Amino acid sequence: MAEFPLLKDMIDCRLVEQIADRIMVVHPAFDGAGFVTAVAAELESLELKQRFNWVADKLREYLPDDYPAALAVLLRILDDADGRFKPIADAGFRLLPIPTFVYRHGLDHLEASLDAMVVITRHTSCEGAIRPFITQYPQATLERMHQWALDENEHVRRLVSEGSRPRLPWWPQLTDLIADPTPSLSLLERLKDDPSLYVRRSVANHLNDIGKNHPELLLARMEAWSKGASDERLWLINHALRTLVKRGDARALAILGYGPAAVELRDLTLDPAILQFGSEIEFGFALRNIGDAPQNLMIDFVIHFLKANGKTAPKVFKLKKMRLPVGGAASIGKRLAIRPISTRKYYPGRQRLEIQVNGRVLGGADFELAMD
Repeated sequence: MAEFPLLKDMIDCRLVEQIADRIMVVHPAFDGAGFVTAVAAELESLELKQRFNWVADKLREYLPDDYPAALAVLLRILDDADGRFKPIADAGFRLLPIPTFVYRHGLDHLEASLDAMVVITRHTSCEGAIRPFITQYPQATLERMHQWALDENEHVRRLVSEGSRPRLPWWPQLTDLIADPTPSLSLLERLKDDPSLYVRRSVANHLNDIGKNHPELLLARMEAWSKGASDERLWLINHALRTLVKRGDARALAILGYGPAAVELRDLTLDPAILQFGSEIEFGFALRNIGDAPQNLMIDFVIHFLKANGKTAPKVFKLKKMRLPVGGAASIGKRLAIRPISTRKYYPGRQRLEIQVNGRVLGGADFELAMD
């Protein structure tokens, strides 16, 4: 079986040589050979983020002592408008040592570093690099990000929403913005109707983060945004509310047009009753509209998986959305494999499957998970 390459192996000696070659083109005094040798001495023993840091630190050692001058050299190796540099494969990821250089060595140079990031983010992500500046210089950095929210470049605008995400994966949390997300919400107001889906998706993810600690704040803002909303903004709202919707939050569902459903669950079947781990379970059911108006339905199923302590924890799975006319009925079925995955450990014993419609559980059935 072929092995997938590790991300850390993309930050390799060949990349270091390519960076050195580019620097020597724009800054002939650079000791490229010495830089490559110094980086290679420990690179292979390091994990991914350690490699970013190591390359960035060696750049600081071999570039001019003056930080703004060193930074100017790095900015020049990003601009290949005249085609003078050899291309770097997967450059968007592999050039991450450059924004790493900024946040590891530029915190004492606020203006120069922020000026650089607005250029660097067009080539490689600065969403992690901006975060120490938000923490150390919150007012000045957020003021600059308000300006960036109006930039013509979508990568710069996305840096505003993604860089200020309180719970951005892979990077330290912004604890002050977790406690009080008001400053970042004012940024998102400027981006809620951004023409780029790339940016709007980031805004939605940021809002979803906010909802984990401040659900009432998120719900109030989404209610306001939903009034007269375009299809694009409605998509953003839907994506922003996804965690609350999975929890069956009635107010979130109402914002999306899924009020209390007058429906009846019928003929729920589940097979097999004893499921061998690694196999598939199949279930089916029918829904009937027993109200006096058509029903918009968001249909999910919930499995309460057994944990090591003998208790169960629910996991919500999306099933489908549909509209049922008055008196109408629909039959729905699903097959689900219960197999090893990296994000969950299974335990043998009684588990429970439930059908959830518009956030309300209508019924369920138990099954036994057998593991050899």
